[in-house]
Amino acid sequence: MRRISVAPIIGVLIFASVATAMAQRRGGFGGGGGGRFAQIPIAPNAPYDGRFTFVRVRYGPDYGFVSQRLPWSHDYPAGEQHFMKIVNELSLLEPHTSETNILTFDDPQLFKYPVAYLCEPGGWTLSDQEAASLRTYLLKGGFMIVDDFRYQHWGNFESQITRVLPEARIFDMDLADPIFHAFFEIKTLDVPQYYDPPPAIFRAIYENNDPTKRILVMINYNTDISEFWEWSDTGLKPIDESNEAYKLGVNYVIYGMTH
Repeated sequence: MRRISVAPIIGVLIFASVATAMAQRRGGFGGGGGGRFAQIPIAPNAPYDGRFTFVRVRYGPDYGFVSQRLPWSHDYPAGEQHFMKIVNELSLLEPHTSETNILTFDDPQLFKYPVAYLCEPGGWTLSDQEAASLRTYLLKGGFMIVDDFRYQHWGNFESQITRVLPEARIFDMDLADPIFHAFFEIKTLDVPQYYDPPPAIFRAIYENNDPTKRILVMINYNTDISEFWEWSDTGLKPIDESNEAYKLGVNYVIYGMTH
């Protein structure tokens, strides 16, 4: 009887299962399902109840769905749902783990949530009202995380954030910054990259332009830690790389809740 190697078969099965997961996450294979540009309905926001809720910021019109064509929505909702499950396991915040919220910067509801997440700032645009509201939010104690940030998108981000905080200076960060020790002891900022050429660059805007004071805006530049959150259940990347992305995210949330 001829022997059949099982290794190639296992490899094919693993590839098929991962490919299926990717297709389902992105909205199905090509054809009628819309492929990677499928339109996925947005779930209703969770009513405010005092528990920590992941808030993603929308910019541009509200179409009622998310898509790869809408950069602000990338990794929704799997990225934040996976991340909130990790936060729930590691902290006493008791966050919503399934329900996540999408708000705009000019929505009064934003002021109920101390941490806001902005994705793909390369296409970010602000109305005058949104810029004024975001400024008030940050100066009142809000904390914004900026992520999924291509290298070539810095110019647009800088032009928008200076409309919000025209007096602000943007500082390059190093490991000594307290945010990298807020929960986990981050050992290196040479973090794994999902699809960007290294290095990742971490920058911040501080209250009164003083690095010894509170961070208003945490900037993950030339990296995308939420991509690791989204795909951490697929095996596409080593577990230790996803862990590093989760550690950074947990530190950000704990920092935002304690400063």
